[in-house]
Amino acid sequence: MRLEIDWTRCDGHGLCARLLPELVDLDEHGFPVLRTHDVTAALVPHARRAVSACPVLALRLVDPGPRG
Repeated sequence: MRLEIDWTRCDGHGLCARLLPELVDLDEHGFPVLRTHDVTAALVPHARRAVSACPVLALRLVDPGPRG
């Protein structure tokens, strides 16, 4: 799975970084910075929670599809 940010929606609330600190840091203005877009299987439930909690629906968890 991949975590993506819709920058047209993100207002820098920072909730994603509090819920998913393993993957998300905040820059000096409070906007998220992803350490990686790739979400391990162990972190998928936490990533889903962060996506669901985003107040402006700026986070997405996407399945990149089969790799080949």
